[in-house]
Amino acid sequence: MALPHAKHLDVINVAPLGNQLQGTVSTSLIKTDRIQLLHMVLAAHQEQPMHHVDDECTIHCLEGEVDVVMGGGVRQLRPGNVVVLPPKERHALKARAESAVLVTLLLHGGDAGDQGGGGNRRDPDKASPTKP
Repeated sequence: MALPHAKHLDVINVAPLGNQLQGTVSTSLIKTDRIQLLHMVLAAHQEQPMHHVDDECTIHCLEGEVDVVMGGGVRQLRPGNVVVLPPKERHALKARAESAVLVTLLLHGGDAGDQGGGGNRRDPDKASPTKP
């Protein structure tokens, strides 16, 4: 069963987890038709494969060290660092250590594109299948 998302005006805690980081799973904190916040937890040396989202997105390093790998180079993020990716920028994430990042996605009708965290709703005109 999926965890419930926060609602408008709910206070969400994204403080560093410290010694509780290990064993914590990634979570979608909030999702509306226009925005999604993902608390992504990565084990040391874990990689998220190359993908893109249709609109701009932010990746905010909360703890640890994460490389954002793109065709044009690598951006190294440490706690407190934020990078804004342009629309459709293909990227991968690689954790140098146990890490947590806050990813903010701009959505269009609940979809971020290229399976980039948009959840279950997909545009029927896209190649990806629609999930219930």
